[in-house]
Amino acid sequence: MKVKLILPALTEATNPYWRPIKYSLFPPLGLATLAAYLPPDWEAEIQDEHVEALRLDDAPDLVLIQVYITNAYRAYALAGHYRARGAYVCLGGLHVTSLPEEAAPHADTIFLGPGEEIFPAFLADWRAGRPRPRYVSTSGRSLAGVPPIRRDLIKRERYLVPNSIVVTRGCPHHCDFCYKDAFFAGGKSFYTQTVDAALAEINRLPGRHLYFLDDHLLGNVRFAAGLFEGMRGLGRLFQGAATVDSILRDNGLLEKAARAGLRSLFVGFETLSPVNLKASNKPQNLGRDYAQAIRRLHDLGIMINGSFVFGLDDDGPDVFRRTVDWAVQQGITTATFHIATPYPGTALFARIEAEGRLLHRRWNEYDTRTVVHQPGPHLTAQQLKAGYDWAYREFYSWPNIARASLTHDTLRHQLKHFAYAGGWKKFEPLWNFLIKARHLDAMRPLLEAILSKVRGTDPRVPAGLEAAGPPVLAEPVPAEPVPAELLLQLPVLQ
Repeated sequence: MKVKLILPALTEATNPYWRPIKYSLFPPLGLATLAAYLPPDWEAEIQDEHVEALRLDDAPDLVLIQVYITNAYRAYALAGHYRARGAYVCLGGLHVTSLPEEAAPHADTIFLGPGEEIFPAFLADWRAGRPRPRYVSTSGRSLAGVPPIRRDLIKRERYLVPNSIVVTRGCPHHCDFCYKDAFFAGGKSFYTQTVDAALAEINRLPGRHLYFLDDHLLGNVRFAAGLFEGMRGLGRLFQGAATVDSILRDNGLLEKAARAGLRSLFVGFETLSPVNLKASNKPQNLGRDYAQAIRRLHDLGIMINGSFVFGLDDDGPDVFRRTVDWAVQQGITTATFHIATPYPGTALFARIEAEGRLLHRRWNEYDTRTVVHQPGPHLTAQQLKAGYDWAYREFYSWPNIARASLTHDTLRHQLKHFAYAGGWKKFEPLWNFLIKARHLDAMRPLLEAILSKVRGTDPRVPAGLEAAGPPVLAEPVPAEPVPAELLLQLPVLQ
């Protein structure tokens, strides 16, 4: 039995904004997770169109395709191609869950929601010759007993960060613009692995660097504390994501993360406007001291990737300069800017649609870089697009990279900030060469060096711990085998 799992290229991978390195970061973990449920004697293959050309002259028996909003048209075309060749085709993912009636005609079976329960049920039905056209995840969501990810199907050499990992599903918050709320509707929207299972997966990964693709790594305090305690002494360097609220809590969790190796955190600041935060149902940011959260991270030697959304209804023409100036003054290492985008299945989409403000439903343009709805009363669509483009150019200008790096109080931190921000945005030809030559792995030692500790001592660490020198591995990190995109977002196929 031959099974093919496909991540079609997002539309932006073919437009002028495409940065090959951005789409060569993480392998498709969701597909590798689903592949773990396949019988061991079945032949399985994962193809990620972002890093390789798809082979379309094969004849698999079963095809699983992961669908996001901007790759939906490409996914439907691939589904039609393989159905015409006699394959049984399944579609799943965020877009399928948001718009099942749109997706259903393109597949033999569609999957709605997370896949840990529904995919094994489908496999049993398919092998018995009675697969259903639709499988819906509702109750009973759990990560207990999930088999180890099929990392042997991942082409590690094609990715800068093959050691990506997901140890939770979903998020405890429900922001109006979040694409994932519909995905977890009808059941638990945030749940975790056991600490032991997460540590076992980590121990399968070679090297030092890890990237947790979880939406909120600090979202479950008990789980996160156990995870970081278990990682302490393993010599890992890792990156992840968390909220402003969780950073400001004085519960010792952030210190445990730093001692375990946390060196960079993605933080959803989203907007500097309390009006926008309230309208977006983002109470976890309301009334929080952003500057204090930033100082807390910097004091622990943790770099920040700040996320910001432009085009919310309280934004005016000055929002771009105010946001960039603030981010530079605060010493944020990297910034990710987005144009507010109403994804189907979100509360934002329902409101914008009801107000008649959608400009079109060309899903391939819903990429957070294109204006797809009429902004609020203070901005035109043209101002929003021009301001978004300006913000990226300005934040990543050499003068601003230098200014932001100089906000740190040690030369070591300043140099690491400058190298990380400059390397990410200013050396595109080098990244492209390494990708084409399939030598991204040559950059991992440099990445690990930049993410190494920026301080010699940490006053919050018990005396003697830092003086002990570099942590000794609890056990050797094994060689191969060894991955969003997030399974969080995939039923079958974040």
